[in-house]
Amino acid sequence: MNEYFTLEQMEEVANAIRSRTTYKPRLGIILGSGLGSLANAVESPTVIPYSDLPNWPLSTVPGHRGCLVIGGLEGREVIVMQGRVHYYEGYSMAQVVLPVRVMQRLGVEIFIITNAAGAVNPNFEPGELMLIKDHLNLIGMAGLNPLRGQNLDTIGPRFPDMSQAYDRKLSELARQVAESEQISLYQGVYACLAGPSFETPADLRFLHNAGVDAVGMSTVPEVIAARHGGQRVLGVSGISNKANLDGNTLTTHEEVLQAGQKIVPKLTTLIRGVLRRL
Repeated sequence: MNEYFTLEQMEEVANAIRSRTTYKPRLGIILGSGLGSLANAVESPTVIPYSDLPNWPLSTVPGHRGCLVIGGLEGREVIVMQGRVHYYEGYSMAQVVLPVRVMQRLGVEIFIITNAAGAVNPNFEPGELMLIKDHLNLIGMAGLNPLRGQNLDTIGPRFPDMSQAYDRKLSELARQVAESEQISLYQGVYACLAGPSFETPADLRFLHNAGVDAVGMSTVPEVIAARHGGQRVLGVSGISNKANLDGNTLTTHEEVLQAGQKIVPKLTTLIRGVLRRL
């Protein structure tokens, strides 16, 4: 398991991608559980399986196809991750954020990072979208920060500011698109836990009392790595299941994937609209 990657190793992966495509994407999109079909909207794509790339971590979770899809979307060149890896799969934090590091080497300037998240806010309904306005980095507070180790000064500072992790102008564009397309768009705080077990009712009540609206097992490490490199980030959660604060319902991964079928059309419309307005 790789605990750290050098710039040379990151560049090796970037060069492997460059050798397979003529596109020069400036926008990267990371798709969460059950959301991979959004990549079907990419025009004239170059598709690269993760298994073809050196050191690239391979997803072991259903609902994460494991391909890079590079092509055109709303007149812009994009690189789309059809699935991601998580810390709970046995990967190091360096491996979890290696794709972000590689996309930084490719010249990506804006990241749209998505996930499937469980509702903590009891007013949130499954199948809807939540604009991430801030996050609670519980997994990082416990020491699992992707910036641990020697700082890569050529990428970013030792102590990056996280007061505006989610770009305010991009968030405003998303709100404008949601209003014009009549898409319900919650706004809230996302919490990242290590997983893979789903939360207990006590966990959820704790998070609710801390001001959290949705919870998942991804996204925050990638956002930290992106902000470390100076990229702008738009974060969107697809609400996959209802808050279970009283412990009366069961949560399953199948439920998460089924919710994705309702979420993808809305997410596709939202992302397309944001790209048009950039």
